Parts: sequence; C-alpha cells; structure tokens
Amino acid sequence: MSEWDEKQLREALKSALNPIGEAELRRDLWPQMLKRLDRQGTMRVAWFDWILAALLGAACLFYPGVVPALLYHL
Repeated sequence: MSEWDEKQLREALKSALNPIGEAELRRDLWPQMLKRLDRQGTMRVAWFDWILAALLGAACLFYPGVVPALLYHL
C-alpha cells in the first residue's frame, strides 16, 4: 500500500467516525443501582414455575428412575 493510499484511508476513517466527545459519565450510576436493588426486595415466583415444580415432583414420585437422569442434566 502506498503512502498516498494510507493517507486517503486515514482521512476516510476520520470522516466516517464521529468524535467521541465527553467520554466520562455525567453522574455516578451506583447509587441508582442500590436504590433499585432495595426496591425489588423479595423474589417473586410465577404461577407457571410452581406448576413445573409440581410436575417435576410428581414425576420423581411416580417414576423414581427419572431422578438419575435429572441429576445427570444438572
């Protein structure tokens, strides 16, 4: 690649990329994250998850041979 090609490529890249400007954040985001974590508090479990857990328990109760297969996939 000749020097002229390199200059042309460099100019094309500079024109294609916008300057970053201010790279620093305007404010600290950690206090907002702590507030959000405190607001969530308890963990909610959906009704569908309870049904899946009941089906898994029933399968283990009625078909004990399923237990090693489930443990293998964990």
